[in-house]
Amino acid sequence: MRDDPDGVLRDDWGVPHLVARDPDDLAHLQGVVTARDRAWQLEVERHRAQGTTAAFLGPAALDWDRFARRARLADTAKRCLRALDPGTARWLGRYVAGVNAGLAEGARTAPEFDIVGVRPGRWRTWTPLAVWLSHHILFAAFPAKLWRTEASRLLGAAGVEVLAADAPGTAGSNGWLVTSEHTATGSALLAGDPHRYAEDPGMYQQIGLACPDYDVVGFAVPGVPGIPHFGHTGGVAWAITNAMADCQDLYAERLRRRGSGVEALGPRGWRPAPAHREALRVAGGPDEFVEVVETARGPVVVGGPDEPVALSLRYPPRALADAGFAALPALLAARTVADVDRALDRWVEPVNVVLAADIAGGTLHRVAGAVPDRDETNGWRVVPADDPRYAWQGWRPLPRSEVGGVAVMANERGLAAPLGVEFAAPHRHRRITELLGRAGDWTAEELGAVHHDTLLATAAPLIALAADLPGLGAEATSLVRRLAAWDRRMEVDSRVAVEFADVRSEVVRGLVAHPALRALAVPLPYPEVFQPWLDPVPRTAYALTSVLAGGLLDGRDLIAILRAAVDSVATTAAPPGLTWGDRHRFAPWRALPDRCATPPQGVGGDHDCVLATSSVPGSTHAFTRAPVARFVWDLARREDSHWVVPFGAAGRTDHPHHHDQFPLWARGDLVRVGDPLARSRPSE
Repeated sequence: MRDDPDGVLRDDWGVPHLVARDPDDLAHLQGVVTARDRAWQLEVERHRAQGTTAAFLGPAALDWDRFARRARLADTAKRCLRALDPGTARWLGRYVAGVNAGLAEGARTAPEFDIVGVRPGRWRTWTPLAVWLSHHILFAAFPAKLWRTEASRLLGAAGVEVLAADAPGTAGSNGWLVTSEHTATGSALLAGDPHRYAEDPGMYQQIGLACPDYDVVGFAVPGVPGIPHFGHTGGVAWAITNAMADCQDLYAERLRRRGSGVEALGPRGWRPAPAHREALRVAGGPDEFVEVVETARGPVVVGGPDEPVALSLRYPPRALADAGFAALPALLAARTVADVDRALDRWVEPVNVVLAADIAGGTLHRVAGAVPDRDETNGWRVVPADDPRYAWQGWRPLPRSEVGGVAVMANERGLAAPLGVEFAAPHRHRRITELLGRAGDWTAEELGAVHHDTLLATAAPLIALAADLPGLGAEATSLVRRLAAWDRRMEVDSRVAVEFADVRSEVVRGLVAHPALRALAVPLPYPEVFQPWLDPVPRTAYALTSVLAGGLLDGRDLIAILRAAVDSVATTAAPPGLTWGDRHRFAPWRALPDRCATPPQGVGGDHDCVLATSSVPGSTHAFTRAPVARFVWDLARREDSHWVVPFGAAGRTDHPHHHDQFPLWARGDLVRVGDPLARSRPSE
């Protein structure tokens, strides 16, 4: 990252801080720098958004490409661009022009282009909108409706309720706000850490954006202008978590071919459903083809007119022709929580819970996004397309709340409860609230330590049941005693955490194999892209507390499964000295998996810890979902804020700033944001 254009200053971690004469020129500069730093990442994101990844990644990428085409992500992005206000469209266009101006230079230093034999493609003005949609189309977890539809058929409504456990989603986050009366400086502190399926290079890019209109630091999404989720303008700071709102619906369609076209049966009878075929290029193989069909409800994402099942997806950006991009420049210009509030009135998807604070003592806690108003059945399962009861009837009002001292958001059934069906289990929210409950004057450094808390509340029920097992042998009895004495912290150097995790995994495998749940293991007739929501192993693992409480299995069967798990772990000793960090390794997704493996360093935490490094008990101790950024925004002095990402500022695998932050991230440290622009300002 040398020979930066004018207006770019790098801090000691290589983070770019950009200065330009106006917002449009700043957007252009952001595009240039992002393309130079992350050309390969941008190429992958562009192909994802277009549904063309198999053209250079091969057949393994075909399932995503089929879904992206069928869901009409690129076409939706074009619709949203056409409806965008002129000022935002111009700003967006300047960013895209910057990306195109910087790609060639960025690609020259990225060996991945030569490895797969491609040159960087040209970005269109709609491409950032499509990138945004591809990141978030699965955020509202509509595939969970497939799960509930099938599980209710196989297990009944009671089984679905037990296995919900506010079940596994694609993403979550922690966020918390401490108001001025509880801080050492007398100004608010705002902290958070988004949990997503981690990718290398990282999803979030640390950046500073300054012009005469504003001066903002935060986390950009490479390929998207501005700082959408986590930012600090000096006067106001904001952060989000996934609201877990239900804003997407699946409709069971009846389709038929009529002449050369397709028709769909809706509430008013049979109507034409536009259909066409698209070619999918596949590296190393022949082209494949996908039929793209759209009904009045939305694009058909499962099945088609010649298949027994056809399901259409209705989602707000396509229904509204609006991806919420008008909020992005408005957030950059915000100076107060009222400004943030007005900006977020333009937000669409994903639906988020927001916390914000400003230097005048103002606070904001609200939901932002678009949630359709319709029958509550839509939220639980697939609904028939021809029944008018399940049509959208407008948009739901969005909840908000006052902030009293401390506010916590962790995807729980809280502020957004009226808008959703399944939420994250309450453990992270309760633990953060407990940690923040002490009286005292919080500092940014102290608040940052909350991110790394490893207490696992969900360990208690399993350990309590194990303690009551009768007639155990000597080795098993010793194991149960170690578990009972354990502090239930999934620390990186803990030996007992390994034993607990092994027992838990054996229990999950035993449960999934039990006749009461075995039917869930039968492959369901849905695309591979939806399988994380349909796999009974994570469903059972993350609902383990509810399953152990009873309702699905006879109590004697539960005890038998637990006893077998304890006996197995006790008699199959792990290697001496093995710790949780030896097992619990980071496994981020890479477009080319052989490029630059993550440094071999263990990480603590677990799915229900504040340090949410989510493995899948019963399947793997490695984890792919993790905090992909951490921060503490200090409203007293922005330069005293702290942040970190799992990798680094550079997208190039051979660059010293590619993964230089990983050791800090792994051990729970953050780095000071500082004020790099101060070096270029005259002294006063």
